[in-house]
Amino acid sequence: MNETKLKALGLAVIQTEAAAVAELAARIDDNFAIACQHMLTCAGRIVVLGMGKSGHIGGKIAATLASTGSPAFFVHPGEASHGDLGMITAKDVVLAVGASPIGQASCATKPLRWASAASARLDLALPVRLMSFAP
Repeated sequence: MNETKLKALGLAVIQTEAAAVAELAARIDDNFAIACQHMLTCAGRIVVLGMGKSGHIGGKIAATLASTGSPAFFVHPGEASHGDLGMITAKDVVLAVGASPIGQASCATKPLRWASAASARLDLALPVRLMSFAP
């Protein structure tokens, strides 16, 4: 590939990514503000849940939050019922990351419902915010 084609390809990638970022502006709504308020006023930690590729992204979100001063950690929903739920307290906020709203709702609430039934210290009033990659 020559220099002209490489530059054109690089420019096309940046333009595609810029368009995708610009489309995110329409998704900044009241739910976004509510999620931010929950995380900013969290008395505990921000618990990020996600499976598959969303789990990899969730792990990076948790690491970024922790490295910028917001106590956060990642929990894989598949491991949650095998002991990891013990790390979640009623003071925490859960951020469930998924490719679709249905998948993330299932991902987030199934282990939390199980924990609530098994332990009185984890209240279903625990704030859960869902973040979807799908419009």
